[in-house]
Amino acid sequence: MYKKQFRSNWQRGTNKSKKINRAFYIKKAEERDEKTFIPKHNFSDFLISNELKQNILEKGYTTPTPIQDEAIEPILLGKDIIGLANTGTGKTAAFLIPLINKVLYNRSQKVLVVVPTRELAVQIQEEFIAFTKNMNVYSVLCIGGVSIYKQIHNLRQNHDIVIATPGRIKDLEKQGKLKLFKYNNIVLDEVDRMMDMGFINDIKFIISRLPQNRQSLFFSATFPQSIGSIARTFLKNPVTISVKLQEIPLTVEQDVIRVNGRVRADVLCELLLRQGFDKVLVFGRTKWGMNKLSVILDRRGFKVAAIHGNKNQAQRQRALNQFKDGLVNVLIATDVASRGLDIDDVTHVINYDEPASYDDYIHRIGRTGRANKTGIALTFVD
Repeated sequence: MYKKQFRSNWQRGTNKSKKINRAFYIKKAEERDEKTFIPKHNFSDFLISNELKQNILEKGYTTPTPIQDEAIEPILLGKDIIGLANTGTGKTAAFLIPLINKVLYNRSQKVLVVVPTRELAVQIQEEFIAFTKNMNVYSVLCIGGVSIYKQIHNLRQNHDIVIATPGRIKDLEKQGKLKLFKYNNIVLDEVDRMMDMGFINDIKFIISRLPQNRQSLFFSATFPQSIGSIARTFLKNPVTISVKLQEIPLTVEQDVIRVNGRVRADVLCELLLRQGFDKVLVFGRTKWGMNKLSVILDRRGFKVAAIHGNKNQAQRQRALNQFKDGLVNVLIATDVASRGLDIDDVTHVINYDEPASYDDYIHRIGRTGRANKTGIALTFVD
């Protein structure tokens, strides 16, 4: 009941005025009950290759997450899936594991994974590489911001899976370099985010070019009516799996920082100098503003990197890797980074500029408080 009221109040605030009820930025973290989920399976129970089981173990996966526990078996059985799950729940492995096994035993099977952002595509590619070590199963990454010619070359080589963003898929298909009718397994991941980013026509275009005889997997955190219409044309007799967590993570301590007319960059620097601000993700509204902020922090001696739309893909990935590896401890970002990224041990998310919507707030602060660890989300308000 609280969540419905929370969302309703938030939406009323954003629909009728520019101000959000800032009381919703303040909430104590709670202990998450780790005993609530007991998996029905172990990874060893699934009918997958021994090599794949070994790679899963080497990646450090011991027991399936809820979405993995519920989704892997029906995907192995060839079922279409609607998976309703938040980011950070392990859904990438939930679809990669059974699809890798499928192509391993039948090389006529080809897989297309469609995701909203370049960063998420790279992350899925990295997970794919770990799962397929020494298995001679190959992928091609097709995203914007990097050379299309290298991707065309890679598509000509033997490959089993393409991981791509909608715009680049459409470009490659129109050039005749990506023949979508050959891909008889497709994953649409983070569909609600793709809709938010204006990809609906691209998604419809991609679906129209796919073979009728295919296995289709559809993952989204939310399922509004607009998404339902796509799902009905895309899926056949789907199995619906819902393992959505609480929209606002229980493990995130939320509070506001009242700026009171001070220079925001000065306030941020004061915070970053405090003990415990070890790995901090700072979100802002504009590319220009976040780039300027990163320059200010760099001049003041902070180890900082930035990720936004004016950076090319190599620069964005380098910044993300530096943050993941601890070479920088502050990552400045626009909302391009707020969905689907799995970054370990983020201690703080700071909303330097207030989010534009309820969903943006959820996805921003969801970068901390992961894996049952407590995180802190702070929002600057005037």
